[in-house]
Formats: sequence, C-alpha cells, structure tokens
Amino acid sequence: MAPKVIFLMADYGHDPTVHVPTHCPSHRSGLLEAAIPWKVFGEAGFDITFATETGKQPVCDSRMLTGWTGALLGAPKVAKEAYKTFSQDSRVQNPASWTDPSLKLEDYDLVFLPGGHDKGVQQIIDSPRVHELLAAYFPKTARPSTKSLVAICHGVQVLATASSAEDKSKSVIHDVQTTALPGFMEQSIFYATWPFLGDYYKTYGAGTDSVQEIVTKRLDSPSLFKNSLSPSPFVVADPKYNYLSGRFPPDAELLAQKAVAMVKELTGSS
Repeated sequence: MAPKVIFLMADYGHDPTVHVPTHCPSHRSGLLEAAIPWKVFGEAGFDITFATETGKQPVCDSRMLTGWTGALLGAPKVAKEAYKTFSQDSRVQNPASWTDPSLKLEDYDLVFLPGGHDKGVQQIIDSPRVHELLAAYFPKTARPSTKSLVAICHGVQVLATASSAEDKSKSVIHDVQTTALPGFMEQSIFYATWPFLGDYYKTYGAGTDSVQEIVTKRLDSPSLFKNSLSPSPFVVADPKYNYLSGRFPPDAELLAQKAVAMVKELTGSS
C-alpha cells in the first residue's frame, strides 16, 4: 500500500518561491514549498491529499507569480510553469477540509506543513482546529513509530504555535530540534522591500517577532533551534521524533527527498 501524505494549507498565501537576501550568492529560487514536495512525493508513488479550512482550493501568493513583484522578487519562468501544473492537479483542486470532524491526521503516514509569508497564512497559523489536530498527531511521531511530520519556513511556526495536549503552556515541539526561516534573512528582505512593499514580508505586520523568534520562544532551550545562513540546502532531522524541518524554498527539494526516504524506511514500502 502506498504511503499516505496530507498537506495542511491555508486558502491563500503560501509562498511559491523566495527572493534570497543580497548577502546570499544565489538571488532567486525556483523551488516551490508546496509544488516541489508534491512532485517529489508523486514521483515516489505516495497517495497525496490536500486539506484547507473548508475544502477550498489553495492558491499561492499571487504577488510572487504576477506583475512587477513577480518579475523582480518572485518565481522564475520554470517555477511558474511548475506551479501551473501543480494547481491543475485534481487533488489540489478538490482538497479535504481540516475543519471536518471526521478528518484525522492519524490516517496518514506523513503530515506536511508548507510555508508562506503572506498575511493569508494567519488562517492556518492561528487555527485552533489545526492546533488540535497537530497536538493529537505529533506525539505519535515519537520513535519508534511509523508516523512522521515535515515542516518548512512558516510551516514550522504553525507547529510551534500548537500547544501540547498534556501541557497547554508548552508547544508540541518544545523538546524538538528544528529549523525555520532565519530571522536575519526575514529581516533583510523586509527592510530591503519596505520602501515599496511596506510590511508585505512580515506576516503579522511591522515590528512583530520573526519566525525564528516565535519558534525559539516555544522551545525548551534556544539551542534546539538550528540555524544556517548558507544558500545551500539545509534540513534538520530531530533524533527523538520522525520530524524533518527546512528554512525556505531552496531547502524544499532536499527536504522532500529526505521525507520520502524516511517514510519508506518507516513503512517498509519500496
């Protein structure tokens, strides 16, 4: 039986690409935080499901795909073509609903949380229902287990914001090694684009904590947050849980490949 993976997404705002800050030698990435894992999981033969709040088709951040912002800061042509193919998948067009009482993450082998900085992703970051689902599921990824979870960028913030079912004062990943979007990268692109985009690159507005700060505050120790400012792909694997995390789109392909290898090993699938 093919491993089952579910993508939990907001209706709008997930990031299809990224403009890498000027301190990095690579200026732009065509890796898509949802579409690239979708492609890698599909090629691996996984049974893929998408879920949004009410079953509405998820739409990625249009400012990264169209207009002058898409041309200067967003996805290159190859990435836009990949996203077009992704958005035409019937599974993307007909997602499940994560508010459906019958939805249980335990029915899946892998839960995937993509990122995105547009303010629309507040829908999933702040959702009590998503927090409830993750609080029930994440402890089941503790080794030894066949269940696993993978998150990237703001997807890690979704997970960090979810409180443990056993101790509401703690995050479900309070004792977990993780990465997420580095604060330096987030602040760099925010300040570089502020004159013409305002607080577009800050999900909760100017002056709010970075993703790194939000996640780190929910960990038992700051040392559990693993950081890298390298443009090379960077993926963190926690030693106690079947949990992988990435920072931003340049990590997406390696993250998905490692997820496939992990799930196949855990489930015994070929």
